[in-house]
Amino acid sequence: MPSVVRPVVPHHVPPPRTKANFEYTDLAILNFSKIGTPEGRAELTVQLHDVMKTHGFFYIVNHGLSQAEEERMFDIANVPFSGVPAEEKSNYLANIKHDGSYQGYKPREFLMIDGGVRDQREDYNVNHDVTRKQHPQAVQFLIPEIEAFARFNHMQILHPLLRLFALSLELPEDTFVNMHNWDAVGESYVRMMKYYSRSAEDEIKAKQVWLKGHTDIGTITLLWSQPVAGLQVFSPDGKWRYVRHIENALVVNSGDAMEFLSGGYYKPTIHRVMQPPEDQRSYERLCLIYFAMTDDDVKLVPRIESPVLQKHGIQRRWSNDVDAPTMEAWRKGRTSTYGQVELTKKENGIEEYMVNGIPDKYYS
Repeated sequence: MPSVVRPVVPHHVPPPRTKANFEYTDLAILNFSKIGTPEGRAELTVQLHDVMKTHGFFYIVNHGLSQAEEERMFDIANVPFSGVPAEEKSNYLANIKHDGSYQGYKPREFLMIDGGVRDQREDYNVNHDVTRKQHPQAVQFLIPEIEAFARFNHMQILHPLLRLFALSLELPEDTFVNMHNWDAVGESYVRMMKYYSRSAEDEIKAKQVWLKGHTDIGTITLLWSQPVAGLQVFSPDGKWRYVRHIENALVVNSGDAMEFLSGGYYKPTIHRVMQPPEDQRSYERLCLIYFAMTDDDVKLVPRIESPVLQKHGIQRRWSNDVDAPTMEAWRKGRTSTYGQVELTKKENGIEEYMVNGIPDKYYS
């Protein structure tokens, strides 16, 4: 990332790894040091295609952000929670229900989980256009670094990854890049997030689920790996398995928008967050994420010109392109209702709510 002035902030000491004997999912690792050559991109394209047709989750290593720079960003990610008084936070709340946007604070106990239990997760979300919203005083000094971090994720990770997605579908390599313009109106953003512990009674009521099984709204999610266990992936064999922590790695998955754009070829992976293991329950779970979405005005319709999709068949979630939503409409529909509406229970623990004419599903 470019050099910026760095105010002093308290150092976030990451918790030790868990010693719990979990069943971890076996995720592929994409080595981004290969992205700079045609041979490397060809190798990564094949690898991406394979992982997206199996787990749908994977790691990226050697991405260009040093260990020290990553640690600095986790120090910054803690400031909106530890460095801003509660009364000041209330001035920067996201208007989630009305705007369908998470920009600003999502407070604790905003989302319904299960058994009458509400979430204990607090977010502070900053749009890649950092001028879209005002920021608390303690955060204002850090905005140049947050913007540089957003730009790094967008230009150095997201765009190269989108080129691999396009190549894997035999599309012009900038097909998806051109839908994710840095200067366009869109909702790609940095999320700084902290989970807090719950009472033993609430853990029983919610069956230790901290965030229900779901798919992400946008195209690509970039999660910076952190040591507190809890993230689980719903595997192809029907089992939930934990995601292992790798130092200075990205945990990556695609979301709804990529499914729509790929005509169902690349499914968004179902994932959830569980209560941490006993040896990590005294620690807060601090997360740092970049959620990528297309420009707001992009219609989420299949790229039917793809030879791969033409060969394997195209699944449309809407009967025609006219009925398909824009990224803005899909994002607002899901964001404004998630955790706020009564879900209809289906078989096998699936719950759903209709958004833009199709079921938005959640999994226990």
